[in-house]
Formats: sequence, C-alpha cells, structure tokens
Amino acid sequence: MQKNEATRFLLARPKPRKDPELMVDHPSVRRYSFLGNCGRVAMKKPSTLDDHAGYWLRYVSNHVSHAFARKVEAQGVTVAEWVLLREMLDAGAANPSHLAETVGMTRGAISKLVERLCQKKLAARSSREGDRRYQTVELTAAGKRLVPVLAQLADENDHEFFGHLSPAHRSLLVNQLQEIVRRHGWKDLPVN
Repeated sequence: MQKNEATRFLLARPKPRKDPELMVDHPSVRRYSFLGNCGRVAMKKPSTLDDHAGYWLRYVSNHVSHAFARKVEAQGVTVAEWVLLREMLDAGAANPSHLAETVGMTRGAISKLVERLCQKKLAARSSREGDRRYQTVELTAAGKRLVPVLAQLADENDHEFFGHLSPAHRSLLVNQLQEIVRRHGWKDLPVN
C-alpha cells in the first residue's frame, strides 16, 4: 500500500466515539499506531459498586445479620454461640473436635465458644473416667430450652427481610445461593 492509499484508508475509517469520560490520557494506556503517533485510547467506564451482585448480597447480608445479632444478643448470646448451640442440639453429647469440623471452625475457636456457653450454664463438659483428655460437651436443660427461642428469632428475622417474597421466589433465591455455595465447595457455617 502506498502512502496516499494508506492516508485514504485511515481517513475512510469510522472515527472512534469521542466521549471525554471514556477517553484516557495516561502513560499506562498509551498505544502507538503503526504510523508511530501516540494518542489517547478509549476505555470502558469502570463499573459502579451497584453493578455487582456481590455488592447487593453484602448490602442485604449486612442488614439481615445485624438485625439478627441484635435479637440474639438480647437473649444473652452471640450469633457464633447460637450457631454452636443449634449444632449441639442435633449432635447431643459430642467431642469439641467433631463440633469444630461440623461448624467449620478451629478447635481453639470451638473451645472458647464452649467455655463461654459453660460459663452461661448453657452447655456442660464431661470427661471419661481416667482420661481427662477426652471430653464431650452437651447442652444443659437451659441450653435446650434456649435453642427453640433463638430458632424462633431466626425465623422471625427471616420473615422480616424475606417475607414479602412469594414462596416460589424465596425458594428460587435460596436455591441459587445454595448453588453458589456448592459450586465453590464452601463448608464453613457463617457465624460472623
């Protein structure tokens, strides 16, 4: 292609859109054309926060979680303690390492939670005769009475935030969230 033909070719091409918000003049985005001149490159506008599903999930989650935390704290427990109490109700007498695996926490974290629940007289430890290394923990009668109260608060909190959804839409939402959890292989229970 001769110089005149190249000039005609370049002049015949459609001109790029010159939206000032999309034009970037920064050394990291400068590009050189085959003619050797340096120019600004059009770039897509950065996405906004509310363009992201994760933003909306976090937005809703923060409000739902905060409201629930206030409700269970009024009953004298934290959300992490509630999660452990609920798991202990199903597990019965269990060793802390089993609970740690079930809940997806470290043994150290479970030990601290169990200690707090024991201090609140919601759980009790027991050990085998002659072997103090092997311990089991289980709910006390007070702990067993508290779990249904806390479960009712969880149900009410769920209804407060998602009760406006039809059963079909609520089921769809839960199924989609469960699919994300399965796809990523997440096992830890949310406690924060």
